[in-house]
Amino acid sequence: MALQNDIARVSVRVMSDIRPASEALRDIVARADPSFRIAISDNICSKRPMVDEEGNTLSSEVFGFVSDEERQWSEHRVALSSPLLRACRYESEPFWANEEGFRTQQTNPYLEGIDLSNFDKRAMCHAAVVIPVHLPFGQIGVAVIGSARNLSDLSEVYETYADAWGVCVHRFLAGYVKLMRTRKWLPMDCQLTKREVECLRWAAVGKTDKEISLILARSHATVRFHIQNAGEKLDAVNRSQTIFKAAQLGYLGLAA
Repeated sequence: MALQNDIARVSVRVMSDIRPASEALRDIVARADPSFRIAISDNICSKRPMVDEEGNTLSSEVFGFVSDEERQWSEHRVALSSPLLRACRYESEPFWANEEGFRTQQTNPYLEGIDLSNFDKRAMCHAAVVIPVHLPFGQIGVAVIGSARNLSDLSEVYETYADAWGVCVHRFLAGYVKLMRTRKWLPMDCQLTKREVECLRWAAVGKTDKEISLILARSHATVRFHIQNAGEKLDAVNRSQTIFKAAQLGYLGLAA
């Protein structure tokens, strides 16, 4: 029942919900320990800060990142340099990390290749619980939760709170993103055929139309037709954008 109440408090359905929902999320995290703070982004590759109905920046107005050093969380370069945010491109469940490595529910070999040198400076914390939120169209949001007391071992915190935090962060970001998405990037209700997806999967790994025709035992013209037809459905301007948009909609998965 407590989790259900928390989910209701962080739900965003209209613009006026953003401020109280973000404050509720902040308080839910602090409830575990007053020293815990949350840095959150709806899109790790965007420079645009998250804002409330009045245009106030949430990172400073709600989550308390007001000093020059703390404001670095809002800088675009953090998404490129932070090992925590880089890990979000490879992991979809909550994890925690410090300079000694990443801890996840299941082993993820992709995380083992991430450079953790100079961790404190690049991650801007000694340790953090990280909640990746993989949203429609390839967008990745994230919440990074750390302690102002510079704790380096968050194993107990992770086991106790990460799953509940994950549900609340996902609900908050999903609602926020739906409200803020003003441009239609992809056609609505686009349905590709089995053959179109098959051809695009091979094209996604660099195969030419001729090579795809040999692999699928179809004519060169047939392969070209399927890829062009998929492009028209996806409102794409060329082959590369056709593949990109198909991937955003989840048609390609891990390419063949």
